[in-house]
Amino acid sequence: MIILDKPYVSDYLKETVTKFDFPVLDNEYSQELNLDSKTLLFSTEEAVQYYKNTPNARIYTNSENAIQWIVQHLKESDLHEKINWFKNKLAFRKLTEKLFPEMFYKSVKPKDLDSIIIEDFPKPFIIKPAIGFFSLAVYPVQSNEEWPKIKEKLKREIQEAALLFPSEVLDSTELIIEGYIQGVEFAFDAYYNEKGEAVILNIMKHEFASVNDVSDRVYATSKSVMETYLSPFTNFLNDLGNLINLKNFPLHVEVRVDDKGKLVPIEVNPLRFGGFCTTADLASYAWGFNPYAAFFQNLKPDWKDILKGKSEKLFGLIILDNSTGKKVEEIKSFNYEKLLAKFEKPLELRKFDYKKYPIFGFLFTETREENFKELAYILQSDLSEFVN
Repeated sequence: MIILDKPYVSDYLKETVTKFDFPVLDNEYSQELNLDSKTLLFSTEEAVQYYKNTPNARIYTNSENAIQWIVQHLKESDLHEKINWFKNKLAFRKLTEKLFPEMFYKSVKPKDLDSIIIEDFPKPFIIKPAIGFFSLAVYPVQSNEEWPKIKEKLKREIQEAALLFPSEVLDSTELIIEGYIQGVEFAFDAYYNEKGEAVILNIMKHEFASVNDVSDRVYATSKSVMETYLSPFTNFLNDLGNLINLKNFPLHVEVRVDDKGKLVPIEVNPLRFGGFCTTADLASYAWGFNPYAAFFQNLKPDWKDILKGKSEKLFGLIILDNSTGKKVEEIKSFNYEKLLAKFEKPLELRKFDYKKYPIFGFLFTETREENFKELAYILQSDLSEFVN
């Protein structure tokens, strides 16, 4: 069963629902999507009975807004407990202490930010909401001197983000301070099958503009990325799944790998792939299979076959966040045509209502690995050249 909710559902996901006859929860948002008339819609009662009575029942949601429905209506199952292990970053660190005992973390209340003795914390560190989303209110702290300015920015961003998302998605009442994880960052989509075996559906390298950059601007995948990290990432997921007996469970994972090959998880997002229908849809462009269908139909990608002919190709996901420094009311328009002209082979542009959410849209691209410069360019840009 799929639970669709705000803020966004891609046409590809809607087409998937129709093509494969996947049942959808009949909620207010699904009614606004103009789904195909043949779509199988479950009432709340039908959805609850489906989950209770169907062996190996699986739930996927495009948005963490749906967590509220799960907590309310499936509270007798262990699903909401497993969600909390991942959604709450403090709980996640406690869960994985045995696997990563060296990881430093500490909780702090926003009201206590002014009384923090910053000298007592090992640096660099990251501070962010214990329950958060989309890199909102995430800040690296490199030194004692920069803390006062970061603290004030953090306070403002927490207040602004809390107005956009429910508390199940972003909770501004508790923060986590954790050691800065060194290494190259990756994001990947996966699921656990009915036997508890991990199946990876895509792996993306998260590119950054600088050491202090924590934005989600550019993700990229390639044959070399898949071949290098498929095995170690699968092993990590199997170790993680064994901690709480994960089965029939999709997830979006972020990790870092240091220069010695040691993996440390950043976070795990439950019951979904990448937010705003991005990473799973990128996989369909890059690898030619449907990740949503793979999850529900228990399909394991044949990577040896899939990666044939993919040498030297680079597939990119570009998140056009408003990094211009301009307030929404100061921006009259965004020049999407000028943006597209910067890329060798744009695959799809998804324009977004930047007056409602702090992003102009999403762009999927294909290029040659040797032409990484086009991704490097947009990574460094603050996008001011595209706004009027």
